[in-house]
Amino acid sequence: MKRMYTLIAIIFVFLGVAFFTENNQFGRQRIPKVGVLTLMHHPALDQIYKGYVDELAREGYHNGKNIKIEYQNANGDQSNLKTMAAKLVDDHANVIFGIATPAAQAVANSTSRTPIVLGAVTDPKGAGLVKNNQHPGGNITGVSDQAPINEQLRLIKEFMPRLRTLGVIYTSSDSSAVAGYHQIARECKKMGINLKAYSIANSNDLNQVSEQMLSQVDAVIVPTDNTIAGAMQTLVKNANAANKPIFPAAGTMVKQGGVATYSVNQYDLGVRGAKMTVAILKGKKPGNMSIEFVRHGQPILNLKQARKLGLNVPKHFEHEAKTEGVIYK
Repeated sequence: MKRMYTLIAIIFVFLGVAFFTENNQFGRQRIPKVGVLTLMHHPALDQIYKGYVDELAREGYHNGKNIKIEYQNANGDQSNLKTMAAKLVDDHANVIFGIATPAAQAVANSTSRTPIVLGAVTDPKGAGLVKNNQHPGGNITGVSDQAPINEQLRLIKEFMPRLRTLGVIYTSSDSSAVAGYHQIARECKKMGINLKAYSIANSNDLNQVSEQMLSQVDAVIVPTDNTIAGAMQTLVKNANAANKPIFPAAGTMVKQGGVATYSVNQYDLGVRGAKMTVAILKGKKPGNMSIEFVRHGQPILNLKQARKLGLNVPKHFEHEAKTEGVIYK
């Protein structure tokens, strides 16, 4: 009889452990998983990720508690993107957030079923990611970091009323940068600005190509370009040596030595991406969610750099940057 009681006790313990384990596994499965793939570390992309995580928390999704964020960073090596994207898909992420066009394209090439939110893709339709920016269809939606080029060019003319030739430099292998260049070229033609274009294949080309460019132009505009953003100090060094100003698309690049811009707020792009992610987690279909565009840029001014180059800062812009944007002194 004693042995029988012992056997029954062992069976109850076993069943209890099995029940507890099964419930724990069930609980873990119910916690949504969000994958994040980014091309590299640099201030603009890092701000997008920060805005994304912060907004998820504000929406009630706290990493490690009631959501799991699996973060993958290719560290500038595009050959890593395919493997990392496949891992996020294989790990059954509920939603994947792709930061920068190459990362987003790698994720899109890895799945046609897992919902994807694009973070900072200048022209999703032009990059072949969606059928239509207003009605994406399929499993993809997101936010665009398309810069307000017309605002930026008008600002450059205010800083440099005697501008003769504007140079633009971009990475030829980055579809967002190429789209940005074409947008700049179209606007310059409308505004009668003489534009000279220079392209690089990778960051190793930047030093030599930018030196050549700066000997032939009066100022430089840079579109949204992750490669140049990651090597911004090289461009700034050469521009300072030539005493020529840089007007970049991203506010973080102004902080690194550009002069001024009307910039898309990178942190806000992450916030918008998180709101889309939450909507998808709650059942909304990404294909029914329009790509979001930012129509008015935030004024960003590097006053120290403008003074170093002897530029007269338009008073209205300095006031705008002080009241609505950012001034670096």
